[in-house]
Amino acid sequence: MRVAVLGMGYVGAVTAAALSRDGHEVVGVDISPQKLEALRQGRAPVLEPGLQEIVAAAVRDGRLRATDDAGEGLAGAEVSLICVGTPSRRDGSLDLGYVRQVAGQIGSSLHRAAPGHVVVVRSTVLPGSTRRVVVPEIERGSGRRVGEGWDVAMNPEFLREGCSLADYDHPPRVLIGERVAGAGDPVARLYPGIDVPTYRTSLETAEAIKYADNAFHALKITFANEIARVCEALGTDGGAVMEIVARDRKLNASPAYLRPGFAFGGSCLPKDLRALTSAARQAGVLVPMLDSVLVSNEIPVRRALESVIATDRRKVALLGLAFKPGTDDLRESPLVELAERLLGKGFDLTVFDPSVSLGRLHGSNRAYLEEKLPHVSRLLRDTAEDAVEDADVVVVGHDGYGPEEDAGWRAKGKIVLRLA
Repeated sequence: MRVAVLGMGYVGAVTAAALSRDGHEVVGVDISPQKLEALRQGRAPVLEPGLQEIVAAAVRDGRLRATDDAGEGLAGAEVSLICVGTPSRRDGSLDLGYVRQVAGQIGSSLHRAAPGHVVVVRSTVLPGSTRRVVVPEIERGSGRRVGEGWDVAMNPEFLREGCSLADYDHPPRVLIGERVAGAGDPVARLYPGIDVPTYRTSLETAEAIKYADNAFHALKITFANEIARVCEALGTDGGAVMEIVARDRKLNASPAYLRPGFAFGGSCLPKDLRALTSAARQAGVLVPMLDSVLVSNEIPVRRALESVIATDRRKVALLGLAFKPGTDDLRESPLVELAERLLGKGFDLTVFDPSVSLGRLHGSNRAYLEEKLPHVSRLLRDTAEDAVEDADVVVVGHDGYGPEEDAGWRAKGKIVLRLA
């Protein structure tokens, strides 16, 4: 394919070199005279292991050229990749100035591109940026609406400086965000030799995944550092601790616990977090991320209460009471907390949980429930139907109730709020 890569920083230079190595005809576009001169002489414009050899071969064989003219880059191109920087402003917000500028240049030169040209955003941009910023700029410059002989896609990169070529060849996934189904087909053809899962999503989902990835990476680094500081203060080896923690592929380095839902609870997580952060405070160790976890965990409970209040209805059925389905453990359950707050606000509450029976509760589990909900016996119902029958609002706290149940409840005029 003929490809224009706009922006010859780390992402653009590595992408342009790898594409040309793989047989595509690539034109790198940049405004920096130094980068352009380096490329024309067959030298890599950025320092990255292995990049020099690929650039030299691609330039020598005529598969990689460089220009400061976006129109020249787009001439005959089937795909253009926006790879410019998206720096932070002083207030932390995202600066899309370079993206706007390049999108405008693409728009002005779009008439020189191949029919069906696809503009691909590879820069890291917040959800909505491609649709609300890039598309209008191209439309203004070209005088053509998106879909009129051209389209857009989002193709985030997952490259780490220092090993970006290896990451290019062996990424965790190929991710293609499309404005409409099929718009990303030319993007998929850029990577025929990369044998990893390919995901086709909306533009906004692809944009968000890049941020979710980077936030998770930052979270993991911070978590490891905070655990190591606490371990050091308590006289143990944080490195040895995290090495074994990271080897757990079932619960730790895995999809476990990475599904959005309601707040966590139970007899372990809240208690152990409090113990760990308390020990850190006593040792004079700062662990702001760990300190914030329980604060953040309270927010879903508050939002659920606010959602019920906003219905302006007073009769509420809560489906689920234990901290997760399939257990009768009520200790520090966020649903018990929600029930307590609903009662405190004067709501007429009924509750059903198939795993919770007062006759089977014992010890600290029963004591916790009786402390939080002293009149729980008058709240509990034997079936979901009994709990929901007279309610105006159905709050679904556990999985197990699907779209059919939702539709049936709504058909009876009930409001359904789903937490699970």
